[in-house]
Amino acid sequence: MDPVFLTTERLLLRPFEPADTDAVFLACQDSEIQRWTTIPSPYELDHADMFVAHIVPDGWRDDTGYNFAVLTRSGGELVAAMSAIRRGEGRAEIGFWAAKPHRGRGYVTEAAGAVAHWAFTTAGVERLEWRAEVGNSASRAVAEKTGFVIEGTQRSGILNKGVRRDSWTGALLPSDLGLPATHQYQPGEPADRT
Repeated sequence: MDPVFLTTERLLLRPFEPADTDAVFLACQDSEIQRWTTIPSPYELDHADMFVAHIVPDGWRDDTGYNFAVLTRSGGELVAAMSAIRRGEGRAEIGFWAAKPHRGRGYVTEAAGAVAHWAFTTAGVERLEWRAEVGNSASRAVAEKTGFVIEGTQRSGILNKGVRRDSWTGALLPSDLGLPATHQYQPGEPADRT
């Protein structure tokens, strides 16, 4: 897929580029990002360089993963990272982190909404999934504010730094955003409670 640029009221989302390496490295020094995401810890400059120079362009080229730098429209400061990784036919998983100085401003929720809309209207996604380690309340708050329906807890759902951990899971469907889907969705019948 050709790289995509998205805009919101306050943000520009674009693929990471080599000039972002230092900003990614600095943001990923934050202990919260290292704790709750699967990035390497300690996070070295080589990790940021590999991400920006290889992982990001390979994902776009292979149509397997779409990593966006989330920048302020006024000033171009890196405030977050947002990704949508293909997980199968019509499915993708969203992931994100926010740079510490920019948390609590709604940037990640705004960016997640833009990526979800793009995924449903342009990228052929019909189910956008979200997972976070149990206890990552900030990630869950973003998911819920974006409209994800929390579906439950997966035992041993995430491998993080060599340890299997339980994860919360949720999903967003085009209909949750008032958008049409390519395929009809037929919800299951409620479980018999007798």
